[in-house]
Amino acid sequence: MRFSQLDRILELDKGVSIKAVKCLSLSEEYLNDHFPRFPVMPGVLMLESMFQASMWLVRETNDFEHSTVVLREAKAMKFQKFVQPGGSLVVDAEIKKMDDSITKLKVTGTIDGEASVSGRLIIESYNLAEREGRDAAVDKYMIHQFRKFYRRLWAPVPVQATTV
Repeated sequence: MRFSQLDRILELDKGVSIKAVKCLSLSEEYLNDHFPRFPVMPGVLMLESMFQASMWLVRETNDFEHSTVVLREAKAMKFQKFVQPGGSLVVDAEIKKMDDSITKLKVTGTIDGEASVSGRLIIESYNLAEREGRDAAVDKYMIHQFRKFYRRLWAPVPVQATTV
């Protein structure tokens, strides 16, 4: 089962940074238990939002070269403010270092401009055919599916020339 923890990519500067948003609705199923009288987005899902934004930045930067992008490590995570229903978590991720398969990023999440969560992520990218000996068609199919989903999240508004 796949859970998208982002509603929209707001900005993307290929190879540099991304800004995305997760709008928290009271209809999120996990809020029934977390917590019944004080519903808040679990910290692990805030981290997942930051990972997913970072993943899209890495995929776009590498022209969707790899089928698999995984979180290797989360470092120095600081949680400062709750995300409550009706609030929006705005996630920013910035690439600090990138090589063939490992990307290091600085990530932050804000609510109404105030710091909510921050830290550093280490992400690894690879193809299953190379790593696990799978059929390359599996990688090709996965990349195709990720491209389709990405187009739903990121549809930049074209800049129109103004006439004088």
